[in-house]
Amino acid sequence: MVRDGGVEPASELRGLVQQLFRRFGVLAADRTPCGNPLPIAQAHTLMLLLESQPLTQQALAAALHIDKSNVARLCSKLSAAGHIEQQVGDDARQRLVRLTPSGRRLAKQVERASQQRFQEILRNMPPHTREQLLPVLQDLVRSIELLPSPSEPES
Repeated sequence: MVRDGGVEPASELRGLVQQLFRRFGVLAADRTPCGNPLPIAQAHTLMLLLESQPLTQQALAAALHIDKSNVARLCSKLSAAGHIEQQVGDDARQRLVRLTPSGRRLAKQVERASQQRFQEILRNMPPHTREQLLPVLQDLVRSIELLPSPSEPES
């Protein structure tokens, strides 16, 4: 199916999502879209730990949708920076991760900046768009959750 402008909906969606990622700053390796000087994966890890801790590295991998080796590297960097501490869990194969006091302060700073950024985004939208946005994004997330992981072979 082709829309009025001659563009297929999947191509238009792809282009809009790419534009969203670029304009929002998701591709920046050294800062968050809200301006904090740390990689996005580290910011998300800190915010997850602010919500609930301790978490295992396995739980972080599942929540972040990245593999365990990437989580281990992520945790090593955050630990070296003094933002998290890791302990061996009850099962010796598990690593429990929790925020340090400096990590908690940074996580709260990231959370505040993120909230402020999203409030600004919503403020810039017409009211009727704001009302439609959340249900549409929820549908998009559900649709993405039904897709196989890029690392999983298709059946």
